[in-house]
Amino acid sequence: MKAIVIGAGEVGYNIADILSKEGNDIILIDRDGERLKDVSENLDVQIIHGSGSSPRILKRAKLEQAEMLVAVTDSDETNIVACLLAATQSNVPVKIARIRAPDLDKAPNLFDRNYLNIDLCINPEREAVKRAISLMEYAGASEVMDFAGGRIKLVAFSVDQSCLMVGKNLEEFSAAYDGDALIASIIRANELLVPAGSTVIRAKDYIYVFIESSQVRKLLKFFGKETERAERVFVMGGGTTALMLAEELEEKGMSTKIIEKRQDRCEMLSSRLDRTICLHGDGTSQGLLREENIQDADYFVAVTSDEEANILGALLAKQLGAKRALCLINKIDYTHLIPMIGIDGVMNPRQATIGKILHFIRKGKIISSTPLSDEKAEAVEFIALETSEITGHPLATIKFPKGTIIGAILRNEQVIIPTGDTVILPGDHVILVTMRSAIPQIEKILTVKLDYFG
Repeated sequence: MKAIVIGAGEVGYNIADILSKEGNDIILIDRDGERLKDVSENLDVQIIHGSGSSPRILKRAKLEQAEMLVAVTDSDETNIVACLLAATQSNVPVKIARIRAPDLDKAPNLFDRNYLNIDLCINPEREAVKRAISLMEYAGASEVMDFAGGRIKLVAFSVDQSCLMVGKNLEEFSAAYDGDALIASIIRANELLVPAGSTVIRAKDYIYVFIESSQVRKLLKFFGKETERAERVFVMGGGTTALMLAEELEEKGMSTKIIEKRQDRCEMLSSRLDRTICLHGDGTSQGLLREENIQDADYFVAVTSDEEANILGALLAKQLGAKRALCLINKIDYTHLIPMIGIDGVMNPRQATIGKILHFIRKGKIISSTPLSDEKAEAVEFIALETSEITGHPLATIKFPKGTIIGAILRNEQVIIPTGDTVILPGDHVILVTMRSAIPQIEKILTVKLDYFG
């Protein structure tokens, strides 16, 4: 596949990296020459210096030959115009744009085929807010990912030293836990492990578990995690993400305070929000946090544009008595550190954006593809085809790529946590975890058998 990626920031860089490593022909466009120099030293892609909304630059990128255009610059206008040119000048099959303005985000009909004809619009801030709300709904979890229309969840959390499962293997966990759950992967000392029945759970392990949605709180309680619903929330930062988050929290009836350094921004937030208290000040000020009774907070959520400040604010809030803290983090290098230093969860807009885009580029009847951990692994949801190699055989007899685990199946509204004897049937919604390097092999398994045409 030939794809054009516009924008060489965190999202554009990673999308180009993923696509090129999977054998696709990628052209990356950006106006920042220095950034493109860095890209050329690290990625096997063609680079073009210029604006992605320029017809001349897109012609140079051979837009007429592209099968996909992904516009993920920091400018909504550039992204929209690039997709519009792709639709009107070359009829590119798939057009994806990052749209950050909240007002545009609330007008989805503007982007359908009758108007701008954009196939997928992604708002990173909106995705970050969804992640935060989900984490507050399931206190105790560090990540919560939805599959099968919300019926199945992949829940991630760190194992505490006091957990009864420390020192027990996965077979012992299955015997002790009264319910169906499957530990799909473990991060230990920054390494991703694909566990077997004999794998022993250790303190500080970061584990991913597939489970039916109605059983999430029961699972968290089993591992000694809190399960109470949040009522009082502090938000550090007054940008777009903070505004979206406060609007959602107000709808859920939660008591919310926003701390923002800019006076004019505080005034704007106060005019837009009904019940949220907006405080002018520094979210990393111990005096301000104590004065506002941070010790009564169920959650402290740091969503400024400064990732280091977010981490500092979250740690300080926890030290001063906040029950739980979340951070907005974009840099993948920081993700592994968060559970180790005592912060309870991460909102990663970049990772959520990449996950939304990935399902457009996967073969087979794939519904979604979500990056995990350091993005070396993915959780993939697909619909089993009658003609694919994965259907009609016990899972134990199928030659999956090394490191691949079938985590859960949805069949006629029934959630199945599979064993080696489980047989996948046509039409099943199946979720698996696999290493990203194995994606081409997985795609081959999921698509039509060659003898189907014989």
